[in-house]
Amino acid sequence: MIRPVFEPEILPVEETGADLPPVVPQRLTPDGLRARFEQRLPWEAEPIIEAPWRDKHVDPRVAAVLVPLVVREHGLTVLLTQRADHLNDHAGQVSFPGGRHEPFDADATATALREAHEEVGLDPSRVEILGTLPDYLTGTGFRVTPVIGLVHPPFTLTVDTVEVAEAFEVPLAFLMNPVHHEVRVFRYEGGERRFFAMPYPRDASVQDGEAGSRTGGHYFIWGATAAMLRNFYRFLAA
Repeated sequence: MIRPVFEPEILPVEETGADLPPVVPQRLTPDGLRARFEQRLPWEAEPIIEAPWRDKHVDPRVAAVLVPLVVREHGLTVLLTQRADHLNDHAGQVSFPGGRHEPFDADATATALREAHEEVGLDPSRVEILGTLPDYLTGTGFRVTPVIGLVHPPFTLTVDTVEVAEAFEVPLAFLMNPVHHEVRVFRYEGGERRFFAMPYPRDASVQDGEAGSRTGGHYFIWGATAAMLRNFYRFLAA
């Protein structure tokens, strides 16, 4: 059996979150986020719609990512990276700064801050940690802890071009609007795969410092990154 080529950007959109409630605008501010993380409101994480890690003989690799919320005058943005095309894991994909936990990392926050500094040169002293979201188990065998932090300007990014092709910012309001949350499906003989996607126009990206250097087309935010953003939406909409 020949499995068709998996090209996520051209796959059909099965549904969007247009019927879901919006996030209260106040929650998308630094003070609103601080207050939400201090609360103990019940909420449910998004069910994983991708094929999860199923190798019971091998433990998932522990990792963490920083979800950097940049405090801009026009509103919060999310700092994202486009990974270099030659990498073994998730080559060319849009992702949060982050990576594998190392034995010398005290916790997931330490991993996320270290990796963000190594990948894009983000100074940990500019990051105000708010909290974490539930771990996300990827189909490639990573158990990822999303660490949420406010990034306070001024700061300068120095991208590690070995790992990162580009750094850019997307308005948090765009990513937290469920209208932009697509579920795409890849069907093949014997099965199917679903995943979240949140395409964002390149020409609309925030142009600050090193961010948003390309023009034309769109940033295709999908897979685990989009799924963790969807969980963030669920957390904020509760």
